[in-house]
Amino acid sequence: MPTLHVCSLSRLHETVTATRASHVVSLLGASATVERPAGIAAERHLFIGVSDIVEPQEGYILAGTEHIEQLLAFVRAWGRESPLLFHCWAGISRSTAAAYIAACALAPDRREDEIAQALRQASPSATPNARFVALADDLLGRRGRMVDAIRAIGRGAEAMEGSPFMLQLNRG
Repeated sequence: MPTLHVCSLSRLHETVTATRASHVVSLLGASATVERPAGIAAERHLFIGVSDIVEPQEGYILAGTEHIEQLLAFVRAWGRESPLLFHCWAGISRSTAAAYIAACALAPDRREDEIAQALRQASPSATPNARFVALADDLLGRRGRMVDAIRAIGRGAEAMEGSPFMLQLNRG
């Protein structure tokens, strides 16, 4: 069964090893550098340089439609033969939003609120970036259901860094 995994930057290499992920999505500030984990081919690593903000701020990069389109193209091209790993700085906001978006895109018949509840159960600290979710909701034609589902699970528990977790694409 294909799985999505989420972790922080500090846990990236150990999580790739532990999960045997074949694909990695890095969501960090544009000037950040990431050492690609051993065993991850360059074409299986997507770097999206965006800040963890929801409205424009001087000196920061606000996620735009083009960033979410990049993410969707990458996850749709993933063969699902081995896990896909998302990470951001803390493993709480950008990466949890990306995993939620991927689950909604790859399991179009699964309800948004069901996926959001599975996300909350998997990660008490998950607080998906609302801008990412709203952009994806529009691109996926979910008519606000993704936004509403994330709003319904509320802000996650306070944490400096989220614990690595797994989200299944199918009901499990």
